[in-house]
Amino acid sequence: MINFLRGLLVVLCCAAGLAVAEEKNISVTFGADRAIPIAVVPFGWQGGTVLPEDLATVIGNDLRNSGMYEPIPRQNMISLPTSAAEIIYRDWQALGAQYVMVGSIAPSGARLQVQFALFNVATQQQVVAGTVGGTTDQLRDMAHHIADQAFEKLTGIKGAFSTKMLYVTAERFGVNNTRYTLQRSDYDGARGVTLLQSREPILSPRYAPDGRRIAYVSFEQRRPRIFMQHIDTGRREQLTNFEGLNGAPAFSPDGNRLAFVLSKDGNPEIYVMDLGSRQIQRVTNSGSIETEPFWGKDGQTLYFTSDRAGKPQIYKQSIYGGAAQRVTFTGNYNANPKLSADEKTLVMIHRQDGFTNFKVAAQDLVTSRLRILSETSLDDSPTVAPNGTMLIYATRQQGRGVLMLVSTNGRVRLPIPTAQGDVREPSWSPFLN
Repeated sequence: MINFLRGLLVVLCCAAGLAVAEEKNISVTFGADRAIPIAVVPFGWQGGTVLPEDLATVIGNDLRNSGMYEPIPRQNMISLPTSAAEIIYRDWQALGAQYVMVGSIAPSGARLQVQFALFNVATQQQVVAGTVGGTTDQLRDMAHHIADQAFEKLTGIKGAFSTKMLYVTAERFGVNNTRYTLQRSDYDGARGVTLLQSREPILSPRYAPDGRRIAYVSFEQRRPRIFMQHIDTGRREQLTNFEGLNGAPAFSPDGNRLAFVLSKDGNPEIYVMDLGSRQIQRVTNSGSIETEPFWGKDGQTLYFTSDRAGKPQIYKQSIYGGAAQRVTFTGNYNANPKLSADEKTLVMIHRQDGFTNFKVAAQDLVTSRLRILSETSLDDSPTVAPNGTMLIYATRQQGRGVLMLVSTNGRVRLPIPTAQGDVREPSWSPFLN
């Protein structure tokens, strides 16, 4: 197993694919409760041209992706009134809707003004209403904002639909010609923008808590080195240049430190760099392979993958030293830890005893109960929304690397449309102001 984990590290650093695993079906039941039906009525448009985005569709998809709401199909709403003044609650109640959202879009000079309102069908009360403005190019931003407002008012949980995602693509043009790109997009894959392009692999992109900086591993010097890039300006800084492995960067919650993996002393171990002074300190020292650090919200604890027990499992340890504490015990492989915002759930790549395929799983850190969230195999690189309601991971379908979105309650599983080529290494942004 140690050799296997060493192979996994080579995968992380050299961008090779995981070995093909045997397909097996694992049945997981998440309960009989269903998502809450919600009607998002097409917004009235007072202009003369066709808008490039349908706000109601974007809002409905956002609410569906959370796993908590199920938009009523548009064809079921054709004959029903679509403005707040004309709502007949018994009609929506007969349709099964518990909530209904209506809205309108009007020109306002060179900009657009969008008004929206959400109503509770049972109580016949307004839940939330508001106005948001922007340009035609910002229609998706306005839709995500409205979905965030509605979701927070309904659930008390801050919406994460206005957040962003990083991911890496690898597109081949012949035998020895591969182009790697670092992409930034909406969380749902829309509006992708290239931040970096290289003929050498790009790995492990990670957001800083301010959402303005990212760290990643680049092989542009023919060996792995960690860089930090400022999104707005494109300015880059090389942070590490040590012999051997330089990989798996992770920002601390305050954004002032960076954890990563170095093998400069012969064994992959976890280190922390103070980004102000560029001084580093070694955190782990076990003689085993330690990788994939992820910070606890206290800024003093690191969760990481280690094979110190003979098989890859997840541990946690203070950055100031002391003994590491094992966190996962179910299954023969647990790696790539990510925490939910409330630190009650640990998301990871998991393999059950007796199986050879890799799944995304979530472990309740209070009860230790583990649930498998994905229905694919060869899964990798889970990343969790900042509000903990959704996650995105990399997998393979029809021989191509793709990204999948899963709600953490297990109700929604769907592919994310992205750029061409093999897609991998997703990373969710923090909340963005």
